[in-house]
Amino acid sequence: MSVTLQPNDFDITKEMDALIAGRASVGAAVTFTGLVRDMVKDQRISAMTLEHYPAMAKAELERIEAEARKRWPDLIDSRIIHRYGTLAPGERIVLVITLSAHRQVAFEAAEFIMDFLKTRAPFWKKETRTNGQSDWVTAKDADEKATARWQED
Repeated sequence: MSVTLQPNDFDITKEMDALIAGRASVGAAVTFTGLVRDMVKDQRISAMTLEHYPAMAKAELERIEAEARKRWPDLIDSRIIHRYGTLAPGERIVLVITLSAHRQVAFEAAEFIMDFLKTRAPFWKKETRTNGQSDWVTAKDADEKATARWQED
């Protein structure tokens, strides 16, 4: 399990190959890649800037990843890469890879990690529109609802 915060793009195939290398027990590998959109609420976006406190962000992503391993003991491994800095539409923001012997564990763990990254990871996002105006992105109710479904009774 590993977490990386970086300003540079990542190679999905290289990351996947490195994670599964030599692991014959892997029967499922799920990937999620988040991208910068060019439209938000009918307004064209020219850039998204992601800011963070490195130690705080890394610790929270590691905590989320550890929680996934606790919930899914059959999770063989996972990889999270989250970018920061100013990104253009179409650029990759985040990569989550989960490995397990069977697909259900890999899918559920990847969904769990992404739901918590969206709502708990300490990144601040600012969208700049093509007209030069910018706004900080606020949490969406749908993201909070997605995260709430993982609450244990």
